Amino acid sequence: QRKNPFSSDDRLASKPAHTHRGDPTYGRPPEGSRTEQRGRDAHSHVGKEVEELCLIIRRTGEVGEDGHVRVTFGQLFETYVTISNKVVGILLRARKHGLVHFEGEMLWQGKDDDVVITLL
Repeated sequence: QRKNPFSSDDRLASKPAHTHRGDPTYGRPPEGSRTEQRGRDAHSHVGKEVEELCLIIRRTGEVGEDGHVRVTFGQLFETYVTISNKVVGILLRARKHGLVHFEGEMLWQGKDDDVVITLL
């Protein structure tokens, strides 16, 4: 777009041609752009799904002696799949944020139904 003579977008003309790895804007959309807004909206949506997943674990799981709520992946999958088909991705995101713990890198329906998920 910077080289397009028909483009009237002034934001493109004022930005440098390329950013480099050390630059804080590297790999980020331009501030105030619709791309940045879509990213914020997606982040918010995933955050809500993580919260909902934690509530479902709390509702369907059992409290252990240490006070943590536990549920098996099979039980969680059967409960949560009616709400969202992205249960594994949401579980991975929740683990990344330190909200849940489970063994292994990925969970597979059927094979990992007995894996225990702990709500932290």
